[in-house]
Amino acid sequence: MTPSRQRRLLPTLLAAVFVAGCSTNASVHNATGTAGDLSAGVAKTAANVIGGPLIPDANMVLGPSVSYPLEKIVYWGAYAAAAWLILDPLAPNWEIQEARFPKDHVHLQLSMKRYYAGGAGEARAAFHRRAKQMVRDGNFASYEVVEYSEGMDSSVLGSQRKAEGVIRLTKAAG
Repeated sequence: MTPSRQRRLLPTLLAAVFVAGCSTNASVHNATGTAGDLSAGVAKTAANVIGGPLIPDANMVLGPSVSYPLEKIVYWGAYAAAAWLILDPLAPNWEIQEARFPKDHVHLQLSMKRYYAGGAGEARAAFHRRAKQMVRDGNFASYEVVEYSEGMDSSVLGSQRKAEGVIRLTKAAG
């Protein structure tokens, strides 16, 4: 799990814990007499302060004839946040790790997001894009692909596309 996902995981888990703790209050039964009314009032106050619901029993009015319970809106927001955390549509599709070897050789290892919506065939393009960036950043003349391979790693959570290769950077003459 990448560090950015780990940072987003804690707030999502905390929100899930708070939403899971939501419940309705048990109704307070009135007893007869002065002492019964007093104890019922104390019980209602204590339930509202201590054991009250996390989400108030209210409706969100969106228009003259449209309103939704606040509880449903919070639950659907939690579902959307969990889906966003898992799918993470703004994260890059490929994570690239590189290791430098002697004689200007570089090993590139690419790992695709486990859950994605498109981009499954772009491993080679991402590999060459990173190689070209290394040529520009290091003032090299060009690069040569020494070896390249693609594959899939399977696990219980689903398969993950992988690609790796070695490039040799050639220095500029002069």
